[in-house]
Amino acid sequence: PSRAPMRNAITQVDGTFLPHVLPVMVGDTVDMLNEDSIFHNVFSLSDAREFDLGLYQKPEKKSVVFDKVGRVDVMCSIHTQMSCVVLVLENSFFALTDGTGRYAIKGLPAGKYVVRAWHERLPSVRREIVVEAEGETKADFVLGPGGKKAE
Repeated sequence: PSRAPMRNAITQVDGTFLPHVLPVMVGDTVDMLNEDSIFHNVFSLSDAREFDLGLYQKPEKKSVVFDKVGRVDVMCSIHTQMSCVVLVLENSFFALTDGTGRYAIKGLPAGKYVVRAWHERLPSVRREIVVEAEGETKADFVLGPGGKKAE
């Protein structure tokens, strides 16, 4: 099932992008909100979406539409320590982990799927799962050096 494009937000606050990782679907818009009293210049040179929003400060916001699947590294040309990642995905079946590493993907129809666990600095891990019409399907992942799919 598809969904209409959505609006998401990344906020610049205390010289940091929040959230640090934002998964979105192709066609979604991300508002870049500056909540700092200083100027920021948000940009990306990524293949999936290149942009330069120029200088702006609170309460101004700029927006970017993400129209190609891929990883988009976002930075500030003034504050080199500022970075975040927009992960542009081809479908709406994704989730972020909570503080304990748990996640839930809701509304997935019964069938066979490949689930991919992604981390900014570690290799991705893929695992095939079968979702039954009733009940809950569990898929655990271990990421990192020497990490293997949990069975």
